[in-house]
Amino acid sequence: MHNALPRQFAVRRLSFFQFLTSTIVSATAICSFSANAADPVKISLSANPTVAELAVYTGPDRQARLIEAAKKEGVLTVYHVYPALTEMMAAFTKKYGIKTKAWRAGSEAVLQRITTEAKGNKFEVDIVQNNAPENEAASREKLLQEVRSNYHQDLIPQAVPAHKEWVGITVDVWTAAYNTNKIKKEDLPKTYNDLLNPKWKGQLGIEANNHAWFGSLMSQMGEDKGLALFNNIVASNGMSVRKGHSLLTMLVSSGEVPLALTVYSWNPEQIKAKGAPVEGLALQPLIAQPSTIAMLKKSPNPNAALLFYEFMLSDGQKLLAEVPFIPTSKKIENPFTQTQLKYIDPATALDMQNKWIKMYEETVTKKAK
Repeated sequence: MHNALPRQFAVRRLSFFQFLTSTIVSATAICSFSANAADPVKISLSANPTVAELAVYTGPDRQARLIEAAKKEGVLTVYHVYPALTEMMAAFTKKYGIKTKAWRAGSEAVLQRITTEAKGNKFEVDIVQNNAPENEAASREKLLQEVRSNYHQDLIPQAVPAHKEWVGITVDVWTAAYNTNKIKKEDLPKTYNDLLNPKWKGQLGIEANNHAWFGSLMSQMGEDKGLALFNNIVASNGMSVRKGHSLLTMLVSSGEVPLALTVYSWNPEQIKAKGAPVEGLALQPLIAQPSTIAMLKKSPNPNAALLFYEFMLSDGQKLLAEVPFIPTSKKIENPFTQTQLKYIDPATALDMQNKWIKMYEETVTKKAK
């Protein structure tokens, strides 16, 4: 989807002074309009506000209004990808007494379900948690509601798109992970080029659906150079392909896959805390993307949805950091605060999806041994 080109205005008959004056007046009017539109405090609520009115209202009484109305609704339905989101929902229920209902699946399945239900005029879900590209796809389908929040100013820029129809709650950073019983620290690769060493034959694993990571990595390396490198790695040393980042991390823990190239940074940290012989390994360039939440336009419990949205950008950020995820709040330190990350643009990921899937399959997954 492309934005329409701006209209062109005829100025040939205006003198330079007239043109300049009219331009300044127009610009002033536009700036004034934009300032008013962007100032949520100036938006007043009607007696029976619509979902859209509620979502953009951030006046000083917003929280009190949401709590009162959300408790009357009494329930919140969430479709999600993160297993740990159930912990956030439990904390939300404990704080506000609002029951939560959840359905969890993979990112593609969650997107498909909300799309299918909308086409069938079935509206049961209030909040969807998914990867940024999948929620961007839902935005393009006109399923999501723009939300404004005072907490947006606390987040990294990549967490708040211009349309504000989703917001990043964490950052998923793709890192490698290795089994500490199988691989000595001094033997670890320092670059992707090091994976050409014959000692890595039969040692490598990768996640099956990481085409966005791969496409972005190729862009960073230079596509021809990057494709040649990974073709050689797979041909020389093989590659075990497994579906699911958590599963792949568990296979590293068991030693079945001594070195996995694509897990999320929080995967090894979570099982290492339980005593697993796993460590993360950051190979540059590090590719990242936000994991996001979004409110549905047809949310049956809009007050509860907005209250949960606010909760995830405030209390939820601290809880996510404890799990440990990488929160999008700039106020919370994380292991990557001082590290350069290359963020995947969600819109680009959608536009390039077919090319990146084909490239990933032809270079890695279909040639894996």
